[in-house]
Amino acid sequence: MNLVALLIGLGPLIGWGLFPTIASKFGGKPVNQIIGATVGTLIFAFVFFISTGHGFPTGMDLFFALLSGAGWSFGQIMTFKAFEYVGSSRAMPVTTAFQLLGASLWGVFALGNWPGVTNKIIGFLALVVILIGAWMTVWSEHPEATNKNLLRKAVVILIIGEIGYWLYSAAPQATDIGGKAAFLPQAIGMVIVAVIYGLMKMKNGNPFTNKVTWLQIISGFFFAFAALTYLISAQPNMNGLATGFVLSQTSVVLATLTGIYFLNQRKTSKEMLVTVIGLVLILVAATVTVFIK
Repeated sequence: MNLVALLIGLGPLIGWGLFPTIASKFGGKPVNQIIGATVGTLIFAFVFFISTGHGFPTGMDLFFALLSGAGWSFGQIMTFKAFEYVGSSRAMPVTTAFQLLGASLWGVFALGNWPGVTNKIIGFLALVVILIGAWMTVWSEHPEATNKNLLRKAVVILIIGEIGYWLYSAAPQATDIGGKAAFLPQAIGMVIVAVIYGLMKMKNGNPFTNKVTWLQIISGFFFAFAALTYLISAQPNMNGLATGFVLSQTSVVLATLTGIYFLNQRKTSKEMLVTVIGLVLILVAATVTVFIK
């Protein structure tokens, strides 16, 4: 792996690692966050489109790219809602774990990954480790001080949101569309769902006129930067899909730690130790699932 490929591969670490913290720092309700973030992504994707000259997809390629972006918006709305309940430092490892589970299970049952009994045993053990790691990140030293109802709500919301994230990754696989060509229509799909969601929330005030909504465009730039660098990193002449995916998952470490230290989502020293061990387990198990042949 050369230095340029490594730096590009770590782009998602910065983008996806800081995205949830920046979105939470700007504040607002999930509707403000999703509108601003998707508009920021659309701006970034449009600039990339006009600067590279990639053709705009049509037909079923366009449909599945739009569906992919719509799925992401739905999943991210659910994640923003979970932030309200337990904070980004607790929600991010859990949603990352669910996304890894969803992607792995889809690969096994729909794409024929992990052929053979041995590979399946190793893979499913790795998935169990991912779940254990996610549980460790939300472990509380003083359970009596933890609102278990909010934690349960957050977990249920994140499970529902996984449907959207699954669409985000799976829909493009239904066609031969490349990641770079899908980037702009995905962003359009994201904005469509965000606008619909905003219109549904109009009875509680107009989110399109809130200053915080448009500040969230900045958080969208971070998401889009991560998505684009991941697409480049996953190319065979860079890091390849497997290594690029593992590098991208390091973002959960930065997202969790910045949420703790910059958003004052404090943990005791024992909770921090257990959280760090949980994050390591998630990353190691994710690596195992990707490199099973």
